[in-house]
Amino acid sequence: MTTTRGLEGVVATTSTISSIKDDVLTYRGYSIQDLAERSTFEEVVYLLWNGELPTTEQLCSFKRTLAENARVPDELFTFMKKYPLDYVHPMAVLRSAVSNLGIYDPDAERMDKQSNKDKAVRIQAKIATLVAGFSRIRKGLEPVPPNESLGFAANFLYMLKGCTPTEVAAEMFDKALILHADHELNASTFTARVCVATLSDMYSGITSAIGALKGPLHGGANEQVMHMLEKIGSIEWVDDYILNALENKKKIMGFGHRVYKNGDPRARILKTMAKKISGLQGDGKLYDMSVKIENLIKEKKGLLPNTDFYSATLYHELGIDHDLFTPVFAISRTSGWAAHIMEQYNDNRLIRPRAEYNGARLRKVAPIDQR
Repeated sequence: MTTTRGLEGVVATTSTISSIKDDVLTYRGYSIQDLAERSTFEEVVYLLWNGELPTTEQLCSFKRTLAENARVPDELFTFMKKYPLDYVHPMAVLRSAVSNLGIYDPDAERMDKQSNKDKAVRIQAKIATLVAGFSRIRKGLEPVPPNESLGFAANFLYMLKGCTPTEVAAEMFDKALILHADHELNASTFTARVCVATLSDMYSGITSAIGALKGPLHGGANEQVMHMLEKIGSIEWVDDYILNALENKKKIMGFGHRVYKNGDPRARILKTMAKKISGLQGDGKLYDMSVKIENLIKEKKGLLPNTDFYSATLYHELGIDHDLFTPVFAISRTSGWAAHIMEQYNDNRLIRPRAEYNGARLRKVAPIDQR
């Protein structure tokens, strides 16, 4: 056997869902740039789950189904109110809440294709309600019920803040959801597929994926980017902070990618979006700091930003709490997780790799009085 740390470069499965080739990211053959410019998040979710973009009639039906399934059991919000709200992380709450969703789904254990697609709809619709509801509960506010007349992105912002978002804010958030919907066999997606390859249920698969996404080397990176920007505080302090961090070999979050060698295409789109929203709703301070950091890291380390870097500024300017950045990522990525889970079910084989043992040689157990 040969070992590869982190499974880097190892091809573990085949998939028709998304692809990264020559630094081009596609969903079902459509480039991420084309989808972000010409489609909505609901269209992308439909594409990921069905293989083709929807017709007008199919899209209307799909949006209606998502809207009709957005409410969550009242008991889940009751549970949240009993959590230690002064310190619990929203990703820990989301992990538990999605797991609990399965308890209230009578079809949770059904494994036929239609049941799995129905569960995917329920989870996708409800996960946004869970994140927005917890955000309000920990502030002493009541959750805002979903508004079925709004699109998915606009409805999340509405449930989060209690008022209808501007058209620009809804459009920006919708594009961000598209950009994060899927990303080939990333850590959380692989975790989901490993889980359901045992023929565990979809709720278990999504819960496992959320656990993997929680880590700062995966979905938690954009929250860490925001912490860095807050620590720096001003564009005048960028050079001192970054150069000192590099000198002390500290990791600068939001840069580099194991797969992309010439830059993350999502980061370029998010940079443009962050600039636009900063000019419309902010003073441009965070964006200007981010650009200076990007240029400095490129000069000193030859690294380019990934999707986490400029999404931090975008979400901040949209008024999203910083520790909600990763749960927002989960809202979007649920669409990709569900697609991969259904693909795994359709051609399943238990995922069971080997490990090269490098511990003690074979030895005998000595009697306890001789140890």
